[in-house]
Amino acid sequence: MTESSAGGIPASFSYAGHGRNATIGIALCHGFTGSPLSIMPWAEALASRGFAVSVPLLPGHGTDWKDLARTGWRDWYGAFEESYLGLSATTTSCFAAGLSMGGAMALQLASRHRVAGVAVVNPALSFYDRRVHFVGLLQYVMPTTTPIEEQNPTALPTSDGDYARTPLSAVHELRQLFRSTARRLPLVSAPAIVFKSASDSVVPANSLERIKRRIGSSSLSIVELPGSGHVATLDIDAPAIFEQSVKFFQANAPATAVSKQS
Repeated sequence: MTESSAGGIPASFSYAGHGRNATIGIALCHGFTGSPLSIMPWAEALASRGFAVSVPLLPGHGTDWKDLARTGWRDWYGAFEESYLGLSATTTSCFAAGLSMGGAMALQLASRHRVAGVAVVNPALSFYDRRVHFVGLLQYVMPTTTPIEEQNPTALPTSDGDYARTPLSAVHELRQLFRSTARRLPLVSAPAIVFKSASDSVVPANSLERIKRRIGSSSLSIVELPGSGHVATLDIDAPAIFEQSVKFFQANAPATAVSKQS
């Protein structure tokens, strides 16, 4: 599993917010082997609307696969959690959001903290390749593999570092993240919105089915993205993601968060 994300240098992004939305925070997380570049248009769209935004560059990402091999899912999650906690300390309400593995991170976070809501794009909780069930053993005999890529990606490509190989130790960690998040879904009580591409060769449809079946939230919305592939935040349906997520954040922020600067 991988994601390609548009030109630039992989780096964290933050914005303090302005206007009536400045008291609403959005913590955004990128995906496996990706970088903030893959969700930068989303982050910038939210910042332009005045939201406070934080997007960390996860450990082992944005450089090369050897760095990724030296990290685990708790390192990745820890960086995202730290980003969220820093943002929530300066805002009245704070949301968790993410793309692909970042969607799993956002749900993991929502199971541990009282987030105002969760917005995820093509959230990943499973794999297409059944060999992943044996990755715990395979990593010792086959250290790396070629990344999974969409055959005809419609999103703009980006340079997220050298991930021409994927360390199986990292895939094993990714699987552990998915298992942990799936188990904790009943603990997610915040409102949630899921954006799902009609054509996604990276994340299987059963990831969404697991969320629908197990999430504890009483409010779950599913938005179909008919024209986009996996990295929908860089694809044709991106404007719809941006606009509908803005409406979701505004609708679910406590009234005090919005009125404080009105």
